[in-house]
This record gives sequence, structure tokens and C-alpha cells, in this order.
Amino acid sequence: MNGARQASLFLDMLAAERGASKNTLDAYRRDLDDYLAYLREGGAQPDTASAATIRGFVAGLEERGLKASSAARRLSAVRQFHKFLYVEGHAPADPTAAVSAPKRGRALPKVLSVDQVDRLLQAAHEGASRPEASPAERLRAARMACLLELLYATGLRVSELVSLPRSAAKTRDRFLVVRGKGAKERLVPLTDVARDAARAYLALLEAQGKTAGSWLFPADSETGHLTRQAFARDLKVVASGAGLRADTISPHVLRHAFASHLLQNGADLRIVQELLGHSDISTTQIYTHVLDERLKSMVRDLHPLSSGEG
Repeated sequence: MNGARQASLFLDMLAAERGASKNTLDAYRRDLDDYLAYLREGGAQPDTASAATIRGFVAGLEERGLKASSAARRLSAVRQFHKFLYVEGHAPADPTAAVSAPKRGRALPKVLSVDQVDRLLQAAHEGASRPEASPAERLRAARMACLLELLYATGLRVSELVSLPRSAAKTRDRFLVVRGKGAKERLVPLTDVARDAARAYLALLEAQGKTAGSWLFPADSETGHLTRQAFARDLKVVASGAGLRADTISPHVLRHAFASHLLQNGADLRIVQELLGHSDISTTQIYTHVLDERLKSMVRDLHPLSSGEG
């Protein structure tokens, strides 16, 4: 029995035995559709999922920027789903039993320094220029260099980045038009370095005969383009090569760096809100902690009466 059929049985149970409303059922269906999509990308099914699978799913929610409350609700739906499968004999175990819920409260985003971002970008470009690399290795490295330059230049959501069309690498403009959440379009900046990296990668892609398709980052996946999970996995390899802790680096951390570094250099909060595609400025305000830290360090380091201690 496939995951979609198992989810339908679970939803039928909620309606029949618990009298769940249409809104409740719709919310559970959305949460389970997201979970099942994650399983499919990893080649798994609900009855073969492990605790590590569930933890990976929860970690992915955090990388996608879901609030702890939203991630906890989604995990609750997955817990109930797996408990149902186990009790009804559709699965040999309940993998969610050993998984803790996300901590409530709004954690501050991890922030990379400008130097750390530079090291990451340098490692990616060095990988693309290694003379001993095979054509496939060189293409993979050029793709990573392109992904990182675009992400740090634009602050795109990971889902927006991996689904860019090929036309994004051919534009002569200094901006990209991106369709984000709710099909809303916004303009994001495009640096010369990012544009050059995109053109170099596309030229290499087409030189290797991969001219079909409309995606800038084509892949053998359900969507036809690179998945978030594959990008995150490859990014950790580059991070290790740059001498950075792989467990502190994720695509979403690069989006945080984009926003934080703009604010550190005097950008207006509402401009950053627009660039990130946040509908509510309260979401963007989480980045203002970097300004607080900057002000503290300025007083500590520059004030004539400061002892230099925190």
C-alpha cells in the first residue's frame, strides 16, 4: 500500500471516529502531503521510515524557515499518522516515538561572517577550476559555485533558487524577477559576480550536451530540477572543504547571511523585507539582533571608558 493510500485511510479515520471538521482535515492533508513529498524524494515510504527519517524531515522544516509552532504542528500530524499505521498493522513500528518536538520560541538564525561566506565561495570556485577534475565533477562544482553566488547575491528561498529557469542565467539586467509564495513576484538584485557564475555554469552545462529542458539546475527528480535536499547535501561537502563546520551550514543559513550582512551595512529593514519576500515585517525583524551585537561590539571596542570586557 502506497503512502497516499495510507494517508487517505488515516484521514478517513479522523473524519469517521473523531468527527474532524473539513478545516481540520484540510490542515492534516496539507501536512501529510508535505511529509509524503519528503519521503518520495528520499525514496522512502511511511512503513519503512525510521527515526532518522523523521528527524531529517523536522530539520528540513527548520531550514525552510517554518516557525517552531508550525513545525511542531506538522510533526504532530506525522506522529498521529505513524501511530495510526502501527496500531492498524500497516507498519512494523512507530518511528516518531523517539523524536522530540521542535523547541517552542523563536530561535535566532545562525549567521555566517563575511569571511566565512568568502571562504565558502572560494572553495566552490576552486572545485570548479580543478584541472584534474572529470567533466561531470567540473559541472557539479560549477553548479555549486553558481548556486552559492546566486543565493548570497539574491537571498532567494531555497525552493525559489533550485527552480530558477535557464533564462535567469542569460539576463543582462542587474535583477531577477522571482515568483515567490502566493505567486507574488518581486525583484531581487543580481551582482556581476553572480551573473558571471551563472553564465559560466550554463555554458558548461550546454557544452556537455545538456541543452534540453527549461530549468537552470536540471536533475533526475520528480520536479525535473535539483531538490533542496540534494543542494543541502552538496553544500555540506563544500563547507567541509572550506574548513567550516558542516553542521552549521545550510542553504537557509546563506539566506540569513544575505539579510544580516545587508543590515550590518546600513540597509533599511523594509528593503530587506521586500528582498526576502516576507509579507510581514515582524518576520524580518528577527535579523535586527545582528545590529544589537554590532552596537555592543562598537561600544566595547571603541568607547574610551570601556574596559574591553563584555
